[in-house]
Amino acid sequence: MTTPEAEQTEQSQSPRPEERLEKAVRVAEQALIDFEIAVETFRVEVENFARLHEQRLGPLYARIEELDASIAEARAARTQDPEDIRRAAEARANLSPIPGVEELLHGWMDGQGLFPEATAMLTDQPVRPPERVRPSEEVRKLYRDLARKAHPDLAQEEAERARREEFITRVNAAYARGDEAQLLELAAEWAAGPVPPERKPSPSDELYARLEWLAQRKELLTLVARELENGAIAGMLRLAPDDPDSLLTEIADRLHGDIARRESDLAALLTQE
Repeated sequence: MTTPEAEQTEQSQSPRPEERLEKAVRVAEQALIDFEIAVETFRVEVENFARLHEQRLGPLYARIEELDASIAEARAARTQDPEDIRRAAEARANLSPIPGVEELLHGWMDGQGLFPEATAMLTDQPVRPPERVRPSEEVRKLYRDLARKAHPDLAQEEAERARREEFITRVNAAYARGDEAQLLELAAEWAAGPVPPERKPSPSDELYARLEWLAQRKELLTLVARELENGAIAGMLRLAPDDPDSLLTEIADRLHGDIARRESDLAALLTQE
């Protein structure tokens, strides 16, 4: 015969109805945070590589386009063929300045042509080194640790979520710059900050709603990740995943060769004139 005391002990040891659901929510939250960290890490790498690509190769592509227009004009002047004249005019028109060109080309040129920094790049003169494609491993570790600790999805109260969102915004900005000192300061700030309130058990309907929100959030992040992966810059990164900086050097070498050949062709045409 079971005594009342034994029944009470069994009841206290039996799992609560929401316990398994709460565990599922915690696992889903951590999986989502890890996925967000991976997507953000990849996004920073893609954006840094795109910026580096424009800084190092943009002036070279611009020089090639300018030489192509000059070659077309020299050929048209020599042949006086209507089709050559049309092609020359079209090539020159493609070089005409457009509104906001400075912003579009990241300050490498305006309507008057290449800026001194771009000219220096073309003539192999020293210029300010561009940012690396990837932040250092220590920066990446600091970022991952902070993102896991302070992620807004771990907050239950609206005020705590707002505090975390503001903090993570600063963490993301420091990571994008590869600023290790700033990330260390942010880590110290978080360690000294208010301790978030303990998680209170949620009713089943709230837990189910939480799981649904986490699933929707993951779907959205999956679309973001797919868009990044399908982009041209990510395609270039896949060609040299271990050393993407060297890929730009290889492309730049090829472009310098293209420029040299075009300069030679232009000189020959001008000599014929």
